[in-house]
Amino acid sequence: QVQLVESGGGLVQAGESLRLSCAASENIGFAVMGWYRQAPGKQRELVALARRGGITNYEDSVKGRFTISRDDAKNTVYLQMNSLKPEDTAVYYCNAVSYYSVTFWGQGTQVTVSS
Repeated sequence: QVQLVESGGGLVQAGESLRLSCAASENIGFAVMGWYRQAPGKQRELVALARRGGITNYEDSVKGRFTISRDDAKNTVYLQMNSLKPEDTAVYYCNAVSYYSVTFWGQGTQVTVSS
């Protein structure tokens, strides 16, 4: 069973930056790797995704502030988060979808942005 292990969350002040990393335990080839987040009392939402080949998509509120990238040689996806806002506070989940449409989730990492 493939495991996704996230790291890089924490507590920062508004305007600061964090970089999240997510490493897959096996290299099975992922068509899509991405990040979702879930704030208290809210549904999980897509933050950003990166398709193999370079296509990326972002949720509107993070465009221009967050950058997703992936290193397929390391089975790793990153999320660089700049100019963080209190409304970015959430648990961030790594997501990966194989070429056989099997979906994997990480356990989540807390990001807290204080004002």
